[in-house]
Amino acid sequence: MPANKYALIRYRTIDRCLRNAARPFPSKEELRLACEEALYGSEGDRISTSTIEKDLNTMRYDGALGYHAPIAYHRDERGYHYEEEDFSIDNLQLNDEELESIRFAARTLVQFKNVPVFSQFGQAIGKIDDRLRMAPTLETKELDAIVQFESAPAMRGSEFLTPLLTAIQERKAQRIHYRKFQSDGPSVFDIHPHLLKEYRNRWYVIAWNPEREGYRTYGLDRMEHTEPTGEAFEVRSDFDAAQFFEHSFGISKMTDAPRDVRVRCNRLEYEYLLASPVHASQQLIQVNDGTFELSLHVLITFELIQFLLGLGPAIEVLAPSDLRDQMKTALSDSLKKYN
Repeated sequence: MPANKYALIRYRTIDRCLRNAARPFPSKEELRLACEEALYGSEGDRISTSTIEKDLNTMRYDGALGYHAPIAYHRDERGYHYEEEDFSIDNLQLNDEELESIRFAARTLVQFKNVPVFSQFGQAIGKIDDRLRMAPTLETKELDAIVQFESAPAMRGSEFLTPLLTAIQERKAQRIHYRKFQSDGPSVFDIHPHLLKEYRNRWYVIAWNPEREGYRTYGLDRMEHTEPTGEAFEVRSDFDAAQFFEHSFGISKMTDAPRDVRVRCNRLEYEYLLASPVHASQQLIQVNDGTFELSLHVLITFELIQFLLGLGPAIEVLAPSDLRDQMKTALSDSLKKYN
């Protein structure tokens, strides 16, 4: 059975004590106090000696942890130590595939270390990155020469991620000062935040607006200020985060019913869509040797239209007719700018 997080913290605390050259051969009581401090601070005696005895035994013999710690008791020094001088539970032996996985994961995490919601992990992420850069077996410099990761800079409004996340967890209403695009000044709304969602490197909060009696989506980049109102709320029974965006294409959520969208595309676009699906409802079929069709069951949203327009001459919207008309108007208006 895997160890719980409290046991893992104790194991790491014991490991740190056993490797502390300034205070060698810690006694069982010293290990107990160190674990107690690591878990609970100075709030009282919460860890028994028998717990430490079980931890030492588990670290020695439980192979499920991925190591067998060579812990021994030194009778003359009346304390514990590692029989292997350089041993640490952090010195895990990884194969090449595991090292590659860690390298890619860590290099990805580093891109987010300056985003406020991840700031509490920034130091840890930085240490991982430094360790990977120094570890010769990971060949990080060689990786930088052949792989370029997409950067994810801290976007405007990301400072509101933490307070909104806290508000969602604690069910506390928020008052936001929100400036819409092309608006002269901000509007003030009291909202019940239900969900944070990222879309194309921008963050949004989906919230119930009591005044307007409906769900609204607010971009964090358009917020100027947020503060708790002091009011508590309950998550509405009709809200299901897993299904809320089931038929949405992008971040927009509408009350309309989803529609069946059919799009003719060329072979190149067919291959792109096959390799990188754009929606869970996506279906692709081959009509003939040179013609293919994309089918979606989605809401007709602004994001859907922008996506289709971005494909340019590679596609033609076949249905529904009103979407086809919107595409025709948008393309016609664009063409006029070049005449």
